[in-house]
Amino acid sequence: MMQPNPAKNVDPPPLAPIGWAISDSLVDYQTALAFMTGRAEAIANGTAGELIWLLEHPPLYTAGTSARSEDLLAPSRFPVHVAGRGGQYTYHGPGQRVVYVMLDVRQRFGDVRAFVHALESVVIDTLAAFNIKGEIRDGRVGVWVRRPAKGEGVEDKISAIGIRLRRWVSFHGLSINVDPDLEHFSGIVPCGIAQHGVTSIVDLGQLVSMPEVDMELRRSFETVLGPVVPIGDPLAPA
Repeated sequence: MMQPNPAKNVDPPPLAPIGWAISDSLVDYQTALAFMTGRAEAIANGTAGELIWLLEHPPLYTAGTSARSEDLLAPSRFPVHVAGRGGQYTYHGPGQRVVYVMLDVRQRFGDVRAFVHALESVVIDTLAAFNIKGEIRDGRVGVWVRRPAKGEGVEDKISAIGIRLRRWVSFHGLSINVDPDLEHFSGIVPCGIAQHGVTSIVDLGQLVSMPEVDMELRRSFETVLGPVVPIGDPLAPA
């Protein structure tokens, strides 16, 4: 008589806590991209742990895999970087919290759609802590805020989401406009959508600091993913 296989009844081991890193100085985009690429490869090989990395960039534009040349309105204004992530043109700069997310998507979510939904949920929950109602829209990536004072049906984008997967490990991630110079977005058609604008937490009347936003981001990520462990600035000298 065949005996039952006890291994089938054993729960898989819990996933390890995720590293939580913050860089206090502005980070060059190519430096960040090289670090993310290397870290994602190491995660896939099992030689490094998962990581969520918070930072700010100097002013720049990035082009995703769907970027159209006509959406780059001021090509000489800031450096333009080919990002390799999904999406179109985005702006990054001081006052915007960029969150690069390097996770084992297959282990944690099973599919890409659930992963993107988790990132949207993190942003919406973070904004709610500052009395801002973020919403998602079919056919539009990112998180949006209704602006009835500007007119019926007017919405502004407050958060961009763009990811890339390699061997089921994610990199790139999301950004939240805390208090960037919103005029800097005028050099592109953000995410290829000309009929809507951009806004920020401070533009919406909530005077908050970056550390306050980081605190709420950590709370939201832990709600969705489980524990994170601070590890310091990953670019700091050893």
